[in-house]
Amino acid sequence: MEPDLRFGWTGTVGEVILGATRSEGGTRSRSYRIGGGTTLPFMEKEVASPSPLIAFEICDDPQYWSPIVNDFTGELIHDPGAWAKTAETTYGADLVRLCLTSTKRRDFSEISELGKTVETVLASTTLPLVIEGSNEPKIDSEVFQKCGETGQNERLLLGTAEAGRYRSIAAAALAYNHAIIAQSPIDINLAKQLNILLKEIGVQKDHIVIDPYTGALGYGFEYSYSAMERIRFSALKGDADLAMPMICAPSDSLTIKEVREAEGTDRNAIAVEWEFATSLAAAVAGAEIICVRHPDTVGRLKAAITSLKARTGV
Repeated sequence: MEPDLRFGWTGTVGEVILGATRSEGGTRSRSYRIGGGTTLPFMEKEVASPSPLIAFEICDDPQYWSPIVNDFTGELIHDPGAWAKTAETTYGADLVRLCLTSTKRRDFSEISELGKTVETVLASTTLPLVIEGSNEPKIDSEVFQKCGETGQNERLLLGTAEAGRYRSIAAAALAYNHAIIAQSPIDINLAKQLNILLKEIGVQKDHIVIDPYTGALGYGFEYSYSAMERIRFSALKGDADLAMPMICAPSDSLTIKEVREAEGTDRNAIAVEWEFATSLAAAVAGAEIICVRHPDTVGRLKAAITSLKARTGV
């Protein structure tokens, strides 16, 4: 697309390729080229411009997951492979995001088991895969190495790199040609600094996806929205260090008090409302990938995005 000169913008959001089909050396049924925007979301002149992708989040240890999702999903939560397949065939997700929550256990040492889990999920779904690895620096290197190696040739999106710990995930991404999620705490300057650090150690711009961090609606999302807008404005003005696609995880909305303490038949409806509202706002702010956890959020969000796209150019 041509830069949108109506606002004096001359820059373009960089593109990142996720997933590899058989013809590209992988096993996915599709690959995505995210990014490429030249204006704000849903203001494109071309109606055919890409819609935000919906990634459905699953995990390998449900004790660290939302009880609302666990109760709604049932026994499926104990089988990451079947859960991933259901996300593709029933929920209608565009990607699967596997969160390796088992690494949160204090006594965790089963690195080889992580590889088996990633293999199972890759065999069970044909969708491109996002993997959220360890949040524990002591095992980061082994975790990301195992995930990167297991998903070799699949062009995974690995998360999460932060300013204090990014070398381990960068090493795995560089070794096996995967993309990286670069997360900063709702601060445009810190987002830029992390991108620069990653590029300095060899990670190419077209392998970086920005996660500005997403607070829940009513719990700081206004700050997230502002940071996302500023990141997108900077990219469109030509700042190459911020011209990367963005990923957001409004799924954290399921942990807030109003959702956590909801009871009765309205419990799921409240959870979906909160996750949906935060997700749609993230799409309007510029997120190319939106991660959700409640199955009922996927279809509702896709319908809303389609409705917004129908107004493109108006």
